[in-house]
Amino acid sequence: MVKVPGDKSISHRALMFGALARGVTRIRGLLESEDVINTAKALQALGAPVEQVGDEWHVTGRGIGGLSQPESPLDFGNSGTGARLMLGIIAGNAVTVQMVGDPSLSSRPMGRVLKPLAQMGLEVDDGRDRLPLTAHGSAELVPIEYVLPVPSAQVKSAVLLAGLHTAGATTVVESEPTRDHTERMLGYFGAAPEITDKDGKRYITVQGEPDLTARDLSVPVDPSSAAFLAAAAAIVPGSDITIEGLLMNPTRIGFYETLREMGADITFSNHRDECGEDVADMRVRHAPLMGINVPGERAPSMIDEYPILAVVAAFADGRTVMEGLGELKVKESDRLAATVAGLVVNGVDAVADGDTLIVTGGDGVKGGGTVKTHLDHRMAMAFLTMGLASREPVTVDDTTMVATSFPAFMPLMRGLGARFSGEGAEA
Repeated sequence: MVKVPGDKSISHRALMFGALARGVTRIRGLLESEDVINTAKALQALGAPVEQVGDEWHVTGRGIGGLSQPESPLDFGNSGTGARLMLGIIAGNAVTVQMVGDPSLSSRPMGRVLKPLAQMGLEVDDGRDRLPLTAHGSAELVPIEYVLPVPSAQVKSAVLLAGLHTAGATTVVESEPTRDHTERMLGYFGAAPEITDKDGKRYITVQGEPDLTARDLSVPVDPSSAAFLAAAAAIVPGSDITIEGLLMNPTRIGFYETLREMGADITFSNHRDECGEDVADMRVRHAPLMGINVPGERAPSMIDEYPILAVVAAFADGRTVMEGLGELKVKESDRLAATVAGLVVNGVDAVADGDTLIVTGGDGVKGGGTVKTHLDHRMAMAFLTMGLASREPVTVDDTTMVATSFPAFMPLMRGLGARFSGEGAEA
């Protein structure tokens, strides 16, 4: 059995909902990564105490609209999730907040979140759409109905969080399903949204000013982090691993569905419910893989896993065509371009055609190249995983940012038999 850290998306939200509830929320299995810890520090600065007690994290909530003026800027490091969702919370509190981040986060656009929040009443100095920025919240937010122009769980979540602070009903309309952890957690803390499907669209409505109640919860294993271990088992001959407590939320398991279509030997057992989320144990064994077409409509359920899927595709027989990857261009790096470059420098036939990535495998992977990670943790982990099965070692230019999402990555992989040189720059 392999113990993988808790889900990052749920960890962020658990802390945030704990801060908005009344009472003490006790969280087990929180992902103790830099991104999540930065969210905890931000909430602490906003007046909601967060402390580690043994193997739990306790958040003392302040209720809807009860956060206070921070004394210094809130630093979100590399976390787009933390920054974007926190904007929704800040919008509904009468505070002025300076938000900063590292160079990677500061280069990423915030306009998608700021546009609907501005309609609700959030103000940002100088109309900035990137960090650093200064945001002015309001105790008198206006409820809105907002149609997402592109699928985005972060934008949806920010608007719903802001909607909790309005005297009315806020609705988000999405044309494609995105991860629904915010909706599930709203229900778990006592503010279940109304969700209806009509004319091919989903309408999510939350009523403002609910009385959220503190809860105890366990964070399931992060499927995005587990993807690297599953991929390693799929491509390294003789592998056989089992991961306990994997999050099986339908909006998050597109990667595993795709691996199974490629021929990967994956089985699930011990299905159960934990804190409103579907959970199971997963076993992955090495098996021959083949290239497939991955439809664009699957992208929202596996958007973070395309770099590691591309690595798996390099070991599959034939062409793997991945469509609808435009969102990869505005992640921690331009992941589409960076993935192609990393594959090509290691002797893999790969090309991006618009928003489509095409990888041709069939004769193993030569390796021997140095991959530019562009300060992107998932790029580093994906190509270190490639090095486990390539004929020659694969080198990445930096691994320090891995701690933002999966600080246990290299120790876990070593425990399974992986070999890294130096500080983990080569596999």
